[in-house]
Amino acid sequence: MTCVLAVTWLARPGEEERITQILRTMVESTNREPGCVQYEANRSDENPLRFFLYEVYRDEAALEEHQRSEHFQRHVVKEALPLLQSRERVFYRPL
Repeated sequence: MTCVLAVTWLARPGEEERITQILRTMVESTNREPGCVQYEANRSDENPLRFFLYEVYRDEAALEEHQRSEHFQRHVVKEALPLLQSRERVFYRPL
């Protein structure tokens, strides 16, 4: 069953451009994953520190594979997370 993930990142002030670069890299890399249906990153018009990621994976195994990927570990875990004030992840299932 398809797995949907909605993620909100709030960057630390002064880190928003670096987060933008990281997310552009992640969009390109993640959309090439065989289990990725859609991976989209967006930046708020109202608050440039706020980012919204919309992720759809073939199934839970594909999501787990994504989280173990070299690009996720390098760009999200090691680079992006230390630059964030907060990160909220909400999982959804299609009706």
